[in-house]
Amino acid sequence: MSAIDYQLEKIKGIAFDIDGVLSPALVPLGPDGIPQRMANLKDGYALVQAVRRGLKIAIISGGTQTSVANRFKIIGVEDIYLCTDDKLPVLKEWMERHGLLPEEVAYVGDDVPDLAPMSYVGLPVTPADGSNDTLMAARYVTSAIGGHGVARELIEQVLRAQNNWPTAL
Repeated sequence: MSAIDYQLEKIKGIAFDIDGVLSPALVPLGPDGIPQRMANLKDGYALVQAVRRGLKIAIISGGTQTSVANRFKIIGVEDIYLCTDDKLPVLKEWMERHGLLPEEVAYVGDDVPDLAPMSYVGLPVTPADGSNDTLMAARYVTSAIGGHGVARELIEQVLRAQNNWPTAL
């Protein structure tokens, strides 16, 4: 049984922010002053499973690092939007391109730039350490904090509800 109070069988797409969601909000800076993001391997495994089982996955971030995009491309995510200040139009365009309705989409964000996309979808999600605003806007708050299994927690529950998680097959 899922901890998420939503009909997860409906979910056909999930969009993720990066910083504070797929990587911790606290990141070391490289010698050039550019943040060095970390990647959670369990999130990566879950993202691979989601893609293999037909869930549409999008990455929508204000970040600019191509290394981030490369990681997601390696694991099969095709829809990666970086340098995005206004995330809602990007989310809407992605949903339209894939024929997704708001009630079929989860959006995972952790701060103010994520509020508009969160209010647009059926299942707004935030990590346990999301901002006060996203904690109030979320329909589901993960037990994981940003960068520590947020995607795994959500994707596993969605795929289990759809009888598509590997151990359920």
